[in-house]
Amino acid sequence: MNPSGNAGIEFRNVSKRYSTDPAAPLAVRGISFEVQRGTLTTILGPSGCGKTTTLRMIAGLESPSAGTILVDGKDVTTLGPADRNVSMMFQSYALFPHMNVVENVTYGLKMSGIPKVQARARAVDALRNVGLVGFDERLPSELSGGQQQRVALARALVLEPAVLLFDEPLSNLDARLRREMREEIRSLQQRLKLTVAYVTHDQSEALAVSDQIIVMDHGTIAQQGTPQDLYEFPSTEFVAGFMGEAMLFPAKADAAGTVALGPLRIRPRVGMAEGLVKVAVRPEAWHIGPPGTGLGARLAKLAYLGSNYEYTFETELGPIFVVSPDLARVLDVGSDVGLGLADHGVSVVQVS
Repeated sequence: MNPSGNAGIEFRNVSKRYSTDPAAPLAVRGISFEVQRGTLTTILGPSGCGKTTTLRMIAGLESPSAGTILVDGKDVTTLGPADRNVSMMFQSYALFPHMNVVENVTYGLKMSGIPKVQARARAVDALRNVGLVGFDERLPSELSGGQQQRVALARALVLEPAVLLFDEPLSNLDARLRREMREEIRSLQQRLKLTVAYVTHDQSEALAVSDQIIVMDHGTIAQQGTPQDLYEFPSTEFVAGFMGEAMLFPAKADAAGTVALGPLRIRPRVGMAEGLVKVAVRPEAWHIGPPGTGLGARLAKLAYLGSNYEYTFETELGPIFVVSPDLARVLDVGSDVGLGLADHGVSVVQVS
């Protein structure tokens, strides 16, 4: 890794073991990464992959067993949470129920010794930044889930941290509010040029808000890069299968690098050595054509989801899951079709 001098967060070969027994497994194993100032990085992965442990080490809530952590260029490896200039927003919001909105937001400032008048002015400004004007005297119980989310965000922002951390911030919200809040968090981050580390297990959430995504698997970094990099150019079977519900099919690459998937031929966008590979195909990448073309398929199941249909076809490659936006031409169970592949949503990885 070549430190750029512009990192808001930097991990250098950081490991974490929760036991004093050196033979105990590592929760995080020798990871290194940077989050550039003014950008949002999502740490993404399934349960138990080490993403929350990583976030807690940034916050100072956990100490690394090895390695170095820098925040805003300062070595904070051995510092406690209060000495790191970092704010963390938990999924539970953790608002004080007996305090009104403005009291909740000023609490951290008052604990830091900021005079009451100045603290209130900063709180009102932070509330305005998150779109909450005129809510100062309300109690948390009088607010919707989305409004409580905004109060928790204002309370984190008012401390003017060098780094803002989010731990599964949208998991308690319904689907529509989750979409609205992720857009709001992204807009606010870009407008205020905040340095943010954001943990989620939701791939679509990560794709929507991130400048950089770090995918973790069993305590290591499986791949990191832009949302487009990870979605279009996964480097491993795990990343290909995890990002966007891709189905993985065993296949072979010939000496010219062309991959045969049943009767279909794929020219990978990155060079492939001759031998066994896996083809990752996302549900939206299949084209449904007439029988006798492409890969022969028979419809086994379908489901209507409003904006699209979900089909499951039986093929020589096994069951194939397809998402189709074509609402005008609905297939009947038992219909025979030919499946082809789009240019997007298809990637090939070497077998690990």
